[in-house]
Amino acid sequence: MERESMEFDVVVVGAGPAGLSAAIRLRQLAMENDKECSVCVIEKGSEVGAHILSGAVVETRALDELIPDWKDKGAPLTVEAKDDSFLFLTEGKATKLPTPPQMHNHGNYIVSLGNVCRWLGEQAEALEVEVYPGFAAAEVLYNEDGSVKGVATGDMGVSKSGEKTAAYEPGVELHAKYTIFAEGCRGNLTKTLFDKFDLRKDCDPQTYGIGIKELWEIAPEKSKPGSVVHTIGWPLDSHTYGGSFIYHLDNNQLAIGFVVGLDYQNPHLSPFDEFQRFKHHPAIKTLLEGGRRVSYGARALTEGGVQSLPKLTFPGGVLVGDTAGFLNVPKIKGTHTCMKSAMLAADSIFAELGKDEPAKEVTSYTDAVKNSWVWDELYKVRNVRPSFHKGLWYALAYSALDTYLFRGKAPWTFKNHADHTALKKAKDCPKIDYPKPDGVISFDKLSSVFISNTNHAEDQPVHLTLKDDKVPTGTNLPEFDGPEQRYCPAGVYEYVEDEDQGGRKLQINAQNCVHCKTCDIKDPTQNINWVVPQGGDGPNYPNM
Repeated sequence: MERESMEFDVVVVGAGPAGLSAAIRLRQLAMENDKECSVCVIEKGSEVGAHILSGAVVETRALDELIPDWKDKGAPLTVEAKDDSFLFLTEGKATKLPTPPQMHNHGNYIVSLGNVCRWLGEQAEALEVEVYPGFAAAEVLYNEDGSVKGVATGDMGVSKSGEKTAAYEPGVELHAKYTIFAEGCRGNLTKTLFDKFDLRKDCDPQTYGIGIKELWEIAPEKSKPGSVVHTIGWPLDSHTYGGSFIYHLDNNQLAIGFVVGLDYQNPHLSPFDEFQRFKHHPAIKTLLEGGRRVSYGARALTEGGVQSLPKLTFPGGVLVGDTAGFLNVPKIKGTHTCMKSAMLAADSIFAELGKDEPAKEVTSYTDAVKNSWVWDELYKVRNVRPSFHKGLWYALAYSALDTYLFRGKAPWTFKNHADHTALKKAKDCPKIDYPKPDGVISFDKLSSVFISNTNHAEDQPVHLTLKDDKVPTGTNLPEFDGPEQRYCPAGVYEYVEDEDQGGRKLQINAQNCVHCKTCDIKDPTQNINWVVPQGGDGPNYPNM
């Protein structure tokens, strides 16, 4: 069975805020200029928004530009941020600190970003964008001259052993004049583009965090819609970057989450268990008591800033949004910057489509980014996240100087280093004794994955692949005490007794995977390669 092919002017990989914004902007330009422009968006989740997870407090600057009448069109941005609190936690106390100016949220909205994407998907379809959820882009296609031709979706109905079953359906090739990659953090196809076109040769390594989130229904008397709280400090030590967010939505719902920088050093650390322990702090536990956990999820996020942005263009395509790394870490926001990057890409691509001889590489997009408010915003805060490499107290002091004295114009730029190189040997680090979950405030990984509505067809090739299957027991286990079993927030990796060989072996429970990509990032030997499973598989987040 041969693969069918479909032709479009532009194919967008990923129906997140960036991908949908690019598609909407392209169709807006086509209608404004009375020109044809066919646009297709493919999404690996079972529906638009199924894999979207963020805090999220959204700044509407980019949305205001893209869809000025978004309120009239029923956008799900209804809970305006009213007050900010910034707390420093010790094990038993919470001390209120001045809120950094970047974290002021006046005029912003607390949202379910998944629902925002569902609404953006509707706006895109109303503009005649073809949106295909449940189709996972598994391969980049190339023309004979080496330029990107488009992408192919993964085959369906392939067994775990790699054989075609009775349900086999070949993937579909999507050909385009330009392909926009908006895969989100650590995109599996974007990684191959980095290598193919050497897109990272002139930038620092990208750095990441792992964000773990729960949605709660809390007692009505404790609900404060519009309240925004961030914390730093306990339970993390002063050498580990991270902190929490607590956002009050309407209908007595509370978004609570924890972020840990993936440059942490101690291989015994478990981001998931740090989050569960955090919820037992006296200032947090009282908020959750009498409530009910509704949903759970986890996702890596890009934290490197402008010094870690790759080359954004290559023959036949561009990178936009979080797959490139447009998150503003000090502001704890990336939706607006990611959307704007995609809109700028759409502007540049549409201008080329109108020419008799369109350029193979849309280099004007890079110029547009550097001349936009996105670049100005990210450049000013470029040193804040890297300053935490020297510890919490140094970073707080430097960030204050950078904000108030240098105003983001310091004549130097701190460098970033790859997260997987930060991990120390297990023998050189103290073990961490995490308390057992009580099933009321704190929970285990498996019960958490259950309420993420994660599902993978069991009889398919494992999408968490090892470059060398000897590395887990030959290196990771003896040297780092098997960090896979702790940095994964879904219980995917498990060291079990090997009855045949004696000793232990790594068992990969791929069905549990919530597609956070942490393993692909943090594995100390870079032996794990995350590839897409069948389209539609993975988590199904309802209101995250």
